[in-house]
Amino acid sequence: MVTVSEQYEAYPYPERDPADEKTRLIEGSPSHPREIDHFLFSGQRDWSRPFRALVAGGGTGDGLIMLAQHLANSSHPHEITYVDLSTASRQVAEARAKVRGLNNITFVTGSLLDAPDLGEFDYIDCCGVLHHLPDPAAGFAALRAAVAPDGGLGFMVYAPYGRSGVYPLQEAFGALLDGLPPAKRLEEARRLVDGLPTGHPFRLNPHLVDHRQSAAGFYDLLLHSQDRAFGIAELVQILGDTGWEMTDLTQPALYDLSRIADVPDHLNKTDAMAIAEKLLGTIKLHIGYAAPSGSGDRVATGASRSAIPHLRGASPKALAKVIAQGKAPKLSVSGVDSWLKLPRQAAPLLAGIDGSRTVAQIISAARLEPLQGGALWSRVDAALRPWGLLLYSGF
Repeated sequence: MVTVSEQYEAYPYPERDPADEKTRLIEGSPSHPREIDHFLFSGQRDWSRPFRALVAGGGTGDGLIMLAQHLANSSHPHEITYVDLSTASRQVAEARAKVRGLNNITFVTGSLLDAPDLGEFDYIDCCGVLHHLPDPAAGFAALRAAVAPDGGLGFMVYAPYGRSGVYPLQEAFGALLDGLPPAKRLEEARRLVDGLPTGHPFRLNPHLVDHRQSAAGFYDLLLHSQDRAFGIAELVQILGDTGWEMTDLTQPALYDLSRIADVPDHLNKTDAMAIAEKLLGTIKLHIGYAAPSGSGDRVATGASRSAIPHLRGASPKALAKVIAQGKAPKLSVSGVDSWLKLPRQAAPLLAGIDGSRTVAQIISAARLEPLQGGALWSRVDAALRPWGLLLYSGF
């Protein structure tokens, strides 16, 4: 059997060309500083304080480079430690950082299980790694031991239902292609996938694309030797068992059962989220943030008039224009369509979002009375924030 370490030496993932850093910055979740601030520091972190981050299982560096570049652009003091088992992946990540001139990064070849030996961190990024460990709980626990009391974790782990068709193929290929070197396994698996019947669950799943994008993507998706998915209830459980509590998911609306059905009184929040996940059936990744157990509410909201809002995925002025026309633009998130329904009076508030003004300043600039403006802003917040489209941060 090809081990996880052997896989990533042969096919560093995701496949990246360092030369591309000259023309683009890959953005995503978790680990944009504004997102970190929003979900872990109530949108109020003092960024003049040194920021210590660990990228645990950093692969070829997507999260690392995004975080490091934004921190470098802001000139805020920071130190980032990168750790990964794969020397081939580390070489790609280092080359990408070198192209960008990012110097505040310490590169370590090793296991995230040794994270406590690397120091104490304000923030830990662990994206796409914990579900590949033989004992994921040990990974969560090791990261918990490395985080500062007021710090937190940004995570991504696989979810089961949006990955329908993947795990039967992984099992079949694992048995059928055992003993072959990585390149031969890839060649044979590609041939077999090309021959799958049209009704195969994998062929019918439109949410799976990695196998079409690169050799590394195909191998990571269908030939991985250590891969499991977490239902949302399992994720909440393992976080709690290892000293964490989830502050929120980046798109909590996807897990909101009340959008889909009446919620019986006997269901707790986690049970309701688990039912929503099953009814939706398209979530392939759980992306969110966690803090040490007992941390209390860490997520920013529009209830604070001193909060600075940022709109994601759309131009504030363009969105304001559509709302002013009385239209309800469609939002598409993880295969789910919804419509943004806001009153026309909310348009000036949307137009006022510029990344520097507070909610109070936006309401004042729109020449609205505080009570009226506050009520309208609450509607803006409720419509956008659950879909991950509105963040609050001073970054």
